[in-house]
Amino acid sequence: MDIAGWLDDFLVRAVLAGLMVAVVAGPLGAFVVWRRMAYFGDTVSHSALLGVALGFLLGLNLNLMVTLVCIAIAVLLVILQRYQELGSDTLLGILAHSALSLGIVAVAFVEGLRVDLMAYLFGDILAVGRDDLLAIALGGLIALVLLIALWRPLLALTVHEELARVEGVRALPVRLGMMLLIALVIAAAMQVVGVLLITALMIIPAATSRRFARTPEQMAILAGVLGMLAVGAGIAGSFQWDTPTGPSIVVAALLGFILVQLLPARLLPRFGTR
Repeated sequence: MDIAGWLDDFLVRAVLAGLMVAVVAGPLGAFVVWRRMAYFGDTVSHSALLGVALGFLLGLNLNLMVTLVCIAIAVLLVILQRYQELGSDTLLGILAHSALSLGIVAVAFVEGLRVDLMAYLFGDILAVGRDDLLAIALGGLIALVLLIALWRPLLALTVHEELARVEGVRALPVRLGMMLLIALVIAAAMQVVGVLLITALMIIPAATSRRFARTPEQMAILAGVLGMLAVGAGIAGSFQWDTPTGPSIVVAALLGFILVQLLPARLLPRFGTR
């Protein structure tokens, strides 16, 4: 069978889409865990639905609009955190739920449009088409290249921000680069696990890999591998028990995390157990 015919199989497309997202989401999730940015990731991901609504209203590409809205929300967060009196967690809560609600309300104003919001909220990986697969591959590749380019300065800022500044690391551009990364991954992963679950796909494999890894690079690579395993197990479980595929992927990742936490330290003699 040629490649074109092979890609006609919806299950093949679903698996490929999930694996490509996991390869990028895992390493990026390592930084989200290290920098304690899980709630930030939630806020940006919730704003993706607003991007979907604006894409329908303006007749523009949905992935492009999701990426632009996610970047705009991320930049707005940085600005508000520097010039406001509210705590960061309060700001994140306001923006996260406001963006999600605005997106749902905006969709209702598109005349004649019937949108399956569940597919955007929790993903519809089995409906991934060839064009979607290409968009996921392109977004994932850009995000992966950008992550590799920003790896050292991001790691330096994570370990010791003041020392990194002294050594010449420009904090603001690096932070904006990470926000762009998160926006690209969210846009790519929206159809895989949905806007409400993408943060889980980033942080759970990364948190799971933390117990095994001795170096940041090991943790990032292992997080990607564990994310891919969760995708495979989630899709298989979805077919076996007829469960929603996106949530099934997250549940598979969660089960892996729980299993690793239950392993006694003596069974992991060669690895760190931090």
